Amino acid sequence: MSLASLLPSPKVIGRDFTASIVVFLVAMPLCMGIAVASGMPPEKGLVTGIIGGIVVGALAGSPLQVSGPAAGLAVIVFELVRAQGLSALGPILILAGLIQLVAGIARVGGWFRAISPAVVHGMLAGIGILIVVGQFHVLFDAKPLPSGLENLAAMPGRLLGISPTSIAAAETALFIGLLTIGVMLGWEKFRPQSLRLVPGALLGVVSATLVAWSLGLSVAHVDVPESIASAITLPGADMFARWLDPAVIGAAIAIAFIASAETLLSAAAVDRMHDGVRTNYNKELRAQGIGNLLCGAVGALPMTGVIVRSSANVQAGATTRLSAILHGVWILGFVALLPWLLREIPMAALGAVLVVTGWRLVNIHHATHLFKHYGLLPAAIWAVTLVLVVAEDLLTGVLVGMALSLLELIPNLKRLRLKVDHPTDDAVHTIRLVGTATFVTLPKLSDTLEAAPHGAPVRLEVSRLASIDHSCAELMKDWVQRRRAAGNDVEFSGATGKVAALAA
Repeated sequence: MSLASLLPSPKVIGRDFTASIVVFLVAMPLCMGIAVASGMPPEKGLVTGIIGGIVVGALAGSPLQVSGPAAGLAVIVFELVRAQGLSALGPILILAGLIQLVAGIARVGGWFRAISPAVVHGMLAGIGILIVVGQFHVLFDAKPLPSGLENLAAMPGRLLGISPTSIAAAETALFIGLLTIGVMLGWEKFRPQSLRLVPGALLGVVSATLVAWSLGLSVAHVDVPESIASAITLPGADMFARWLDPAVIGAAIAIAFIASAETLLSAAAVDRMHDGVRTNYNKELRAQGIGNLLCGAVGALPMTGVIVRSSANVQAGATTRLSAILHGVWILGFVALLPWLLREIPMAALGAVLVVTGWRLVNIHHATHLFKHYGLLPAAIWAVTLVLVVAEDLLTGVLVGMALSLLELIPNLKRLRLKVDHPTDDAVHTIRLVGTATFVTLPKLSDTLEAAPHGAPVRLEVSRLASIDHSCAELMKDWVQRRRAAGNDVEFSGATGKVAALAA
């Protein structure tokens, strides 16, 4: 076999090259903004973006997923830095990365998909609210307060302190922030189809930067070092001693769990966007572990697979992991050669990007969808998780949400097994499901569905499927839609109730 046959074609390289530029433009403001929301210097987010692109992109089990700093971890990092200091973050991330690496080697990646969608979306909605109320204060060139409730309580006073007749630093910063939001939303609503891949966040930040520079406005700007190497902070000599601290161990477990869940659920969403190579969840988990281990070693932010950058990657036409790798190269080149340009960006512009990003995480439609199709309990799990994330902390919200998910098992405690048969049929690939499909058996159901041959009709015999919960119903619904969109027939036999709705 020749070397030329192993290399991607020029057409593939060209598509990945252009997609990498789109992802780079999306990632730059988000990497810096998430760092600021985490209470960290902007360059820390850029370092994570570089590692997520170059290292994790090369090792990932989801070739089209893009990794980097995520809004979902900004809240927990902010609390960790405030409570334990910046020096504790490195040891915590190294330990979290090791946990992810071991979990990937132990092949437990598929079990993260069993987490109830109600818990995941409730967690993301709570995080979105915390980001909005925290970054609201950045719009006024002020620092966020220690807790979400304090930030929420201080919002009216911040607004009442505005004086339209006396333009000071706060009013100027707010103008820059509102300009950024206006450009972002306006561009996304009215942009021409030919320019649909140009990110609104980038245009918003560029517009705000140009206005602040041209008018000489006195607002706080991004502060990045002359050399990206100075952003690297190695762990101290007390790293191993810190691992004996129960608070550090608990924080590492929390970051490993939440980062893994967000990554693998994002990877599942990316799989639904394309018909290429499917995700190897354990390989992806190992890659994320190595990435977070490296981020801890250099004092950067934690990373996950991120859906915004990943969806931009797919929509821009990426076909291989080369796009994710190159986007990390572009970030490295930009911060190495043009740090002076980053220092012209107003902090209020980054705060505005995060306000919009956080608001979009609060997806009320998902809660109404759960209530309409699956009843009160999943919607209540979503709401309780959201409230506790905002009022208490991220880990409490997730753990209580997962505990409430166990209530869905009560009606089926005596019949939790799911049996899968493949009756012989030369014309149609048949899958017979017998028993109960709950989140406990979701990995088995997912592996069975994904193993169905492409290009062949599939018949699902579900007459002996006694019950199905919303986690498995959503999984099956996504699988059926993806199969049919690819031109593959899916036939249901004996479907009633919720399963009949999936067959429609």
